[in-house]
Amino acid sequence: MKVLGLFGSPRRGGNTEILLEEALKGAEREGAEIERLYLSALTITPCTECHGCDETGTCVILDEMHKIYPKLLEADIIVLASPIFFYGVTAWAKALIDRSQALWAKRYLVKDPFMGKEGKRKKGFFISVGATKGQRVFEGAILTAKYFFDALNAEYAGELVFRGVDGKAEISKHPEALQQAREAGRRLVLSA
Repeated sequence: MKVLGLFGSPRRGGNTEILLEEALKGAEREGAEIERLYLSALTITPCTECHGCDETGTCVILDEMHKIYPKLLEADIIVLASPIFFYGVTAWAKALIDRSQALWAKRYLVKDPFMGKEGKRKKGFFISVGATKGQRVFEGAILTAKYFFDALNAEYAGELVFRGVDGKAEISKHPEALQQAREAGRRLVLSA
């Protein structure tokens, strides 16, 4: 079982990274093979809406995203982690999501059987931390994550989100949050 962790935060050692690491540890304890992608360390050009992928399901922009597409397709479980920036995911996470338009085209326009009901079914999970305590702080990001996972032919398996956490590594002062992340990783593997 392959689990792909997508680190959407530019801040290493921050709250979102800590939670994703705990989730990956939980998955690894259940025997999953783990791969980590730090999106801020990759060159991912934003989607230019050129429609170059419409007929083939292959993006025409040549950058590091072409190394990521196979990983997204091969993973059994994808965990996207992003802090909240202005009520949405970070620009690094959003660039990856927008460039997944090619996979959406492969699924819905090209109708690649691998991307449909007879293809490999996978799970997607979202982890996020927001500094504000606003009740709607995660709504936009969760909706974005759901559509991202749909493009990948992945069932949305849920989210783990925490409000009112801002200082670097502040989440470490919340052992219950770390435990919830580890448990989420375990459950994702056990239910796959």
